Amino acid sequence: MKERNAVLLLLLTSLIWGLSFVAQSVSTESIGAFTFNGIRMLLGAIVLIPVSYKSLRIHLKDRRYMIRTLKGGALMGLFLASASMFQQLGIETTDAGKAAFMTSLYMIIVPFISRLFGKKIEKKIWLCAIIALLGMYMLCLSGGMSMGRGDVYLLICALLFSCHILVIEKVSKDSDGVELSLFQFLFGGILCSLGMLVFEKPDISSIMDASIPIAYAGLLSCGVAYTLQTVAQKYVQASKATLALSLESVWAAIGGALLLSERLSMNELIGCALVFGAVLLAQLDLKPNTASRSD
Repeated sequence: MKERNAVLLLLLTSLIWGLSFVAQSVSTESIGAFTFNGIRMLLGAIVLIPVSYKSLRIHLKDRRYMIRTLKGGALMGLFLASASMFQQLGIETTDAGKAAFMTSLYMIIVPFISRLFGKKIEKKIWLCAIIALLGMYMLCLSGGMSMGRGDVYLLICALLFSCHILVIEKVSKDSDGVELSLFQFLFGGILCSLGMLVFEKPDISSIMDASIPIAYAGLLSCGVAYTLQTVAQKYVQASKATLALSLESVWAAIGGALLLSERLSMNELIGCALVFGAVLLAQLDLKPNTASRSD
C-alpha cells in the first residue's frame, strides 16, 4: 500500500473516531464505562471473525506466527481497553468536544515516550509541550487551580493511547492487521466485561437504551476504524499517523455542536486552539526531507 493511501485511511479513521465521542457521551446516560467498552469491543471482534477467517486458517499452521500475533494483539488490547476505560470515565463528566481535544495530547506524548527508546527530542517538541500545557490550563483549569476528576482520567487516557500507537507501530510489521485487531478486541473486550460483571452488573433494558451508541462504537469505531489504523500504520511513520489521527478532535467538536448542542466558552475555545496548534506544530517537518521510508 502506498503511504498516501494509508494516510487517507487514517483520515477516515479520525472521522469515525471523532463522531464516536458523541456516541460515547450519549451512552453514559444509560450504562457504565465497563459495560459500554466490553460490549463494543466484543462486537468489534465478532465483526472481524468472517473477515479474518480464511487468513487465520492458513496462519494457524504457523505456530511461531500465531504466538507472535496473539502476544501483539493481547498487548494492543490491554492498552486499548485501559485507554478506553479512562476515556469513557472522563466523558461522563466532560463534553465530547473537550474530551477529544484532551485525548489528542497523545500527539505530544508519543515523541516523549519515543525518547525512552533512544530517539532525540527536538527543541521544537519542548516548545510544543509548553504551548499544550498553556492550552490545557485554559481548557481545564478555568474554574480554579485544580483539575476535575474527568480531566485527570482523560490525561491518563491520552498517555495510554500514546502507548497503544507505539505498540501498533512495533507489532504490525510482522502480523496481519485484521488478525491483530481481532485479537486486541477479543482480549480487551474480555477485560472490560470482567470489570462490568464485578463493578456494574447492568440490566438488559439499560443496555438496549444504549444500543445505538454501542452499535456505532462497536461496528464502526472498533470493527472499522481501529482495524484501519492497524492496517495503515504499517505504511506510515508514527509522526505522520498521529497528525492524521489528531483530526478526530475537530470532528468531535463539530459533532458535539451539531448533534448534542454543546458549547465551549471563549477560554475553552482558545485552549482547544492552543492544544490543537501544539500537536500540529509538533509534527511539522521544518527541515529538508533527506530520507524517506520505503513501503
